[in-house]
Amino acid sequence: MNIVTREVSHITIVDINGRITLGDETGRLRETIHQLIAAGKKKIILNLARVDYIDSSGVGELVSSFTTVRNAGGELKLLSLAKKVQDILHVTKLYTVFDIKEDEFTAVKSFDYFFAK
Repeated sequence: MNIVTREVSHITIVDINGRITLGDETGRLRETIHQLIAAGKKKIILNLARVDYIDSSGVGELVSSFTTVRNAGGELKLLSLAKKVQDILHVTKLYTVFDIKEDEFTAVKSFDYFFAK
């Protein structure tokens, strides 16, 4: 799994490429989220367009990341879910928990409360 972070309009986008599974992958995602929070980055988008597989530990890590960011006073949103990831979130009913956006422009603008309303 490869993780790259970038900034767009004061929003941190975390591009994830690969599989989110038990072990090193979930640990790296957790570490990335904790580093962003420690750096004061509280508006985070996880870009999952290139995540081709996620297991139950990966789903748990998404929920954990969401909770960590929320507890720090921030927001975490998901972007561009691959079909397999989308299916898993529907089966687990987690699509009702996460704010999921289809494209980057909409995801970034959704943090702007004037635009979102």
